[in-house]
Amino acid sequence: MVNKSLALLGATGSIGTSTFAVAAEQNIPIVLASADKNHLLLLKYAKQHNIPSLFFTGIEDPTLQTKLKAENPEHKIYFGETELIKALANENYDIALNAIAGSAGLRYSFAILKRNKYLALANKESLVMGGHLLTKMLSDKPIIPVDSELSALFQAIGKHPANEIQHLHLTASGGIFRDLSLEEFDKITPQQALKNPNWTMGAKVTLDSATMFNKALEVMETHWLFNQPYSKIKAVIHPQSLIHSLVEFIDGSFLAQISNPDMKLPILYALSWPQRVHSQLVQTDLTSLAPLTFREIDPKRYPMFYLGLEVANAGGIYPTVINSAVEAASFLFLQNKIPYLKMFDIVKRALDDQEPISEPDLETIMEINYQTYKKVLQQTE
Repeated sequence: MVNKSLALLGATGSIGTSTFAVAAEQNIPIVLASADKNHLLLLKYAKQHNIPSLFFTGIEDPTLQTKLKAENPEHKIYFGETELIKALANENYDIALNAIAGSAGLRYSFAILKRNKYLALANKESLVMGGHLLTKMLSDKPIIPVDSELSALFQAIGKHPANEIQHLHLTASGGIFRDLSLEEFDKITPQQALKNPNWTMGAKVTLDSATMFNKALEVMETHWLFNQPYSKIKAVIHPQSLIHSLVEFIDGSFLAQISNPDMKLPILYALSWPQRVHSQLVQTDLTSLAPLTFREIDPKRYPMFYLGLEVANAGGIYPTVINSAVEAASFLFLQNKIPYLKMFDIVKRALDDQEPISEPDLETIMEINYQTYKKVLQQTE
């Protein structure tokens, strides 16, 4: 049993719904939960888990706001980003799990750490865009990663000091197009891209897995979470998604975390850390596992990954620009407004147009993020 109270942000996404399963098994009290607009699903979970405070950051219709409050008097219901940030600054909770999708998650991570609360982080963009800010806010509480690959590194590193680490190896499924002929890439449709061979995820994360941009984001996260130079961070395709990451030590040894691909396990570890608790949610039978294989990441198949590595080494404002540009280009592709291969060209153009800023503050990051997204949406020709 996990004896911690939880604030759950992004409760109606794939991470959020898995968190409810963990909370149910471990009797974790959820004191507040947020969603963007999916009030039907959040209210369903709120009644099941007796969540007192609910926040909807994307519902702006006054009529709907009044209706939701009137029909659900057993819950305190709030609307807008400001109210959620205020709650994170004042409500009583032990740990907050930030599973909000996209760049919107950064402000909430900032608010949680400012409160000196434990942050279980499933929002990649927080560290990608603001790692240089968030890591300076840490005191005695580390950021606990929820992404399966980052969680695997966190578990395998344990208390080993940084100078004992030779390399950190992130694994990737390779996405749905890992075996597709390159000649077929100009015919890829959104329906094809929204499939993943191993994981069930939201649309944006699934597409990022197909392009392997998600792995570039994880390289940036790894750099900030574990204070390792980019030269020590590597990535490899592991089609079975059973080994979630590996730590290579200076003596030649490797430590890896292995389990069936299910996000409930890293969520459970993030919420129970520094302990492990008994659970039946994810079970792995070694005798039934497929053979474990690895392959290099092909730059022709995954140019977005290698562009992301260039941006990681450039630093400054460029991680914000590439993240925002990919968000906007992904939206255009999923709306059938641009072809799959056009996404890379649009993102590269956004980076080329951006002037360098070496140490952007939070407001600069959010403004450049907004402006980049807006400009990219206009580039459909």
